[in-house]
Amino acid sequence: MFNPTDLPLITRARQHGPRTSVVDQQSTFTYDDLLRASAQIASALLAGSEDLQEQRVSFLLAPGFSWVATQWGIWRAGGIAVPLPLNAPRPELEYLIDDTGAAILVFDTSADTSLETLAKVRGVRAIPYHELAVSPIVPLPQVAVERRAMILYTSGTTSRPKGVVTTHANIAAQINSLVGAWEWSSDDRILLCLPLHHVHGIINVVGCALWSGASCDMLPRFDAAAVWDRIEAGGLTLFMAVPTVYARLIAAWEAAAPHRQVLLRHACSNLRLMVSGSAALPVSTLERWRQISGHTLLERYGMTEIGMALSNPLHGERVPGSVGTPLPGVEVQLMDADGAPTAPGMPGGIEVRGPQHLA
Repeated sequence: MFNPTDLPLITRARQHGPRTSVVDQQSTFTYDDLLRASAQIASALLAGSEDLQEQRVSFLLAPGFSWVATQWGIWRAGGIAVPLPLNAPRPELEYLIDDTGAAILVFDTSADTSLETLAKVRGVRAIPYHELAVSPIVPLPQVAVERRAMILYTSGTTSRPKGVVTTHANIAAQINSLVGAWEWSSDDRILLCLPLHHVHGIINVVGCALWSGASCDMLPRFDAAAVWDRIEAGGLTLFMAVPTVYARLIAAWEAAAPHRQVLLRHACSNLRLMVSGSAALPVSTLERWRQISGHTLLERYGMTEIGMALSNPLHGERVPGSVGTPLPGVEVQLMDADGAPTAPGMPGGIEVRGPQHLA
């Protein structure tokens, strides 16, 4: 019932079958669980067709096993995944669904029930997640890595958010680059507390973990107390967040009793890597976090349009306020306003090239 010519992510997941893939508030799930659920979801999405042929499938689900299973199910059915932001106002959801031309909308109980009405008005097929996850499995299509896989939206700081399309090959290249640079392995365990409609959470955390055969603990949303509790419980090897998250963790640590501060500091020492990205990290935050945790945060640089491009080293000196050097497989150059390379030490615009990015 399973296609022998699966996408690379699916092929790799088969190698880790009984290992833990996702831990969420509901349960602990294996890679076999993820493969089975995503095949069921893909079968339900196909609804008798052989291939979604890059139909856009929007989905609004809380972070957890169901989110990952749905993303994989869309891909295995030949669709393009369009993750929607939780708690977004209705006009924003309408814009994203309309702009992508979504044909299908998947949602769970965390979503506003008015989504069904929104979908009906637009002629979009709306499906609750619980109806997808019980479908009998049918033969799934062969999906070439050159096909389009996902649409993520920019932050919209200068105008309305714009959709950025990546192929399965782009995504695999991004993940491979980060897995190599940060030495991911199947022994790793990471905590997700980031939203799942941006590259940071989707690729850097969930994608890299599941590509590597590692496990991903998923919180439904960021909560400083919950993050500290999970770090204190032990077993984590990596943590990735944005500067505002680290600022809130610092505030929570400073409000803790002295004896707990000692316990939390010791718990941080068991992690091998802590990363900050998606915004500039104030040096004062980096220094305070180093005092609290013993970790010098690894700063990196990327954006929706290009994925990850630069990183401080895993081993060796990390320069505060610097986003490092090009990741494996990435070429970067600074250009002046006339399109010529800048002189050493002079400012310029960044040009990025590599298999991670669309031409």
